[in-house]
Amino acid sequence: MHIPDAFLPLSHALIYWIIAIPFILMSLKWAREELDDLKIPLLAALAAAIFAIQAMNIPIGMGTSGHMVGAAMAAIILGSPWAGVLLLTLVLIVQSFVFGDGGVTALGANILNMGIISGFVGYYTFVALKKVNLNIGVAAFAGAWLGLFISAIVCSFEMTLSGIFPLVGGLIAMGTYHAIIGVIGEGLITAVAVSAIASARPDLLPETFTGDVHNE
Repeated sequence: MHIPDAFLPLSHALIYWIIAIPFILMSLKWAREELDDLKIPLLAALAAAIFAIQAMNIPIGMGTSGHMVGAAMAAIILGSPWAGVLLLTLVLIVQSFVFGDGGVTALGANILNMGIISGFVGYYTFVALKKVNLNIGVAAFAGAWLGLFISAIVCSFEMTLSGIFPLVGGLIAMGTYHAIIGVIGEGLITAVAVSAIASARPDLLPETFTGDVHNE
């Protein structure tokens, strides 16, 4: 899902940067206001975990790859979609500048897709499902899966607009692969991680997320 530099015209890349920058600034504001001695080590551990899971790339074709993202997991565990934006921004900057995974000019688009869209969709899907008293692990699975899938679909449209993908072929390739990755990777790992924390250290999660655990 990392878009390389050559895949986006500079005019398109600039638009995605303009969209992404306000979200990045808001995530920094969230960090200044919300991060404390309990959350900072957790944020660091999540950043390392997200970096590791994104290293497992599956070639899709047309110059792209599929992989897990982790924004929804970070957002759910840290209790805010801004956490997903912040962590993915940091991870993607290191990946693009140090390891050449994803373009520098395309960084705005990659942050938009993997940090903003995946994080916000995943987090608010999880919150909505928790409000109807769905099990925390199931809600986390659904949120992570949907966040990954929607971000892959948006990525397909971006590359279609840039002339790289045929629309139908791109949607089928990106959608199918990430729907599968969302089940066996993103959704499962997020569900296990969130459920384990809720069981062992519920104090690390917002109390509204752990009601079903406390009641068991």
